[in-house]
Amino acid sequence: MTPDTNTLRLGGRVRRAVLAGALALTLSAGGATAWALDRFVFEHVEISDVAAYEASQGVTSGVAGTADSAGTAAETTATSYTSADSSINISTVVTGSGNSTVTYYVADVVLTDATVLQSAFANNSFGENVTETTSATAADHDAVFAINGDYYGFRDSGIVIRNGVVYRDEGARQGLAFYRDGTVKVYDETGTTAAQLVADGVWNTLSFGPAVLENGQVVDGIEDVEVDTNVGNHSIQGAQPRTAVGVVGTNHLVFVVVDGRSPGYSAGVTMTGLADIMQRLGATTAYNLDGGGSSTMYFNGQLVNNPLGQGKERGTSDILYIGN
Repeated sequence: MTPDTNTLRLGGRVRRAVLAGALALTLSAGGATAWALDRFVFEHVEISDVAAYEASQGVTSGVAGTADSAGTAAETTATSYTSADSSINISTVVTGSGNSTVTYYVADVVLTDATVLQSAFANNSFGENVTETTSATAADHDAVFAINGDYYGFRDSGIVIRNGVVYRDEGARQGLAFYRDGTVKVYDETGTTAAQLVADGVWNTLSFGPAVLENGQVVDGIEDVEVDTNVGNHSIQGAQPRTAVGVVGTNHLVFVVVDGRSPGYSAGVTMTGLADIMQRLGATTAYNLDGGGSSTMYFNGQLVNNPLGQGKERGTSDILYIGN
């Protein structure tokens, strides 16, 4: 069944309603059904106004102001953006042929300050199962560029630090930490705390994974990783749509979105295939983010990629973005 316009507009809420119906039919009656609906479907908002919450924490970025306030007008083309704070270049790569065709999108990003890269939550709210499309969240924050994040809101574990503010401190897996000095490191969440990371200068964290490149080399065992062990988010193996971030150097990042599940347009890639892409782009560290229908790249008011070959975004809980 093809969703109608109203269904598409509602996005994540409709998807949760459909999931609610499926769970009600497939899970045993009574407590198990109620638990599953509560855990994986219903919104649980912990902070209803993230912007106000972050402002109350007194955390500031290292950026004095926007390009315009610095007296330099930003220059924008269909595939590039240059301001006093950042440069962004978007490219499209198509490899293979027939049903083996793979299409992916690359954003090569250079920042003047690491804190130019920010994070935002769906609906300006922090909590579980709160979703909005990447494009909608990006537009809400006047972003010139954005990708989907780690879908922190699907799970109740992981270290979540965004824009220098701690939101969750439940170490569970391999994370990625963006530091204020422009370095980016893969780390073991279970071996530290959110408070220690902030004290060490961490600006943002991501909690998904795995890392697919370390020290420029493909990481062993990435085809066997399970990110979580809960309903609906077990295996991330096989050829899939993917989102990844790679580190080329200090304040030099590459973001990649690979479309998939669309024979003839893009079949998707395996974890090893993703690592190969990131390695060819010159990344020394690369980290896998939430994929599938969530994989989305946004630039200058437009959806760059074609999610699942249908041009329709799936709601997600968070984005990484660069503001105008």
